Order: sequence, then C-alpha cells, then structure tokens
Amino acid sequence: MTEEVVEQKLEIEEPQEKKRERTNEAIVNIYTSFNNTLVHVTDMSGKTIIKVSGGMVTKHNRLKANPTIAMFIAKKITETIKDLGIGTLFVKIRAQTGNPAPGPGANALVKSLIREGYKIANILDITRVPRGGPKKKGGRRGRRV
Repeated sequence: MTEEVVEQKLEIEEPQEKKRERTNEAIVNIYTSFNNTLVHVTDMSGKTIIKVSGGMVTKHNRLKANPTIAMFIAKKITETIKDLGIGTLFVKIRAQTGNPAPGPGANALVKSLIREGYKIANILDITRVPRGGPKKKGGRRGRRV
C-alpha cells in the first residue's frame, strides 16, 4: 500500500517552473505640473498598458504633485507591469510648456521605479518649448488681479 501512495505522489509532482527573467520593454510617459502628476505606460508599439494620475491615489487636491504621491503612483504601476514580464523602461518626462523644470513628482517616480528593480534604459525630457505663438493675456504692464 505504501509503495502505491509513493508512486502516485511522484507522478503528481511536476518540475517547478524557472523564474522568468523580465526582458520586455515599455515606455513610461510622465507629465508633471505643479498641480498634478500623470503617468501613462505603453508598450513599444504604443498600446496603453496602464494610466495613473495623482487623483487616483489620493483624496487631497493639494497633494497631487507631491513626491510621496509619485511613489504611490510608481507602486501602482509596478503591480500591473510586473505580471507582463517588463524589465526595461524608457522614461519620457514632460513638464508644462514654458516651465524650466518638471514638477516635484518626476524625480521621485523614477527613483521609485529603480528601487522596484526596473532597468531604466534612458530618460528623455520632451517638454515643449514655446516659439512665439499667440499673444499672452494681459497687456504691456501684465495681467493685474
């Protein structure tokens, strides 16, 4: 009787699957203003994987552009893309047009992704630069409140 039980157990056990290396790549588009942080993750062909904004992870309007909220956004992103086997990320950071620097969430978000174990292939700043364009609101002395 015991030999039969042992044989059945041996047949049921299957070799464990090897841990897959994360080789897929994705593009992380980060838009940071001083009021909000928006992150849009796409695959290399441009298909949307996940979109997360500051308002999806916090209730407080004043905290949307906070570095702490950016870490929560990164955590939410990693939960989704971990299952897809993505290991390398191309990061594109965009600030508001005309601003000299992105908002406070961009740096914290990239650091959080690195801490989660993702390889950052490159970081691009794709902030738009104004070149003339329509006349600004106000006048010669500027807009008075």
